[in-house]
Amino acid sequence: MRQTLDTLVTKTPSPDQVWAARRWMSEMEPRLARFVSDEALRGELLTRIYHEARLAGLAPEIVLAVIQVESAFQPEAVSSAGAVGLMQIMPFWIRELGRSADDLMDPWLNLRYGCTILAHYLAVESGDLTRALARYNGSLGQT
Repeated sequence: MRQTLDTLVTKTPSPDQVWAARRWMSEMEPRLARFVSDEALRGELLTRIYHEARLAGLAPEIVLAVIQVESAFQPEAVSSAGAVGLMQIMPFWIRELGRSADDLMDPWLNLRYGCTILAHYLAVESGDLTRALARYNGSLGQT
């Protein structure tokens, strides 16, 4: 797994991949403006979402949708159940992964956790996005 991740992180994107990323970001930027008013932050957020989604093998649009539903793009959001940040990560994941120093309020780390968790659930559910999202939400069986 580590070798695969290292390959993905160090792999230079093709011109087609760069073009696709730029086109996606220019399409999503106006849609995100109603949630994130700061243009620079909006651009950074879209860049990070695209990057993390692709690393995890997810469609960036799915990640955007999860963030909209879970936190309405509020990085400081905390749910009544204790889920934290943009992607509403439950704190038990820090213990589960043995990374006690991680701060789930860091929006970029929260995004990495969320994409990784969703990709994990997608694999567990053999590609069934509805079931993976239900697991992510903690409501499997109540889709």
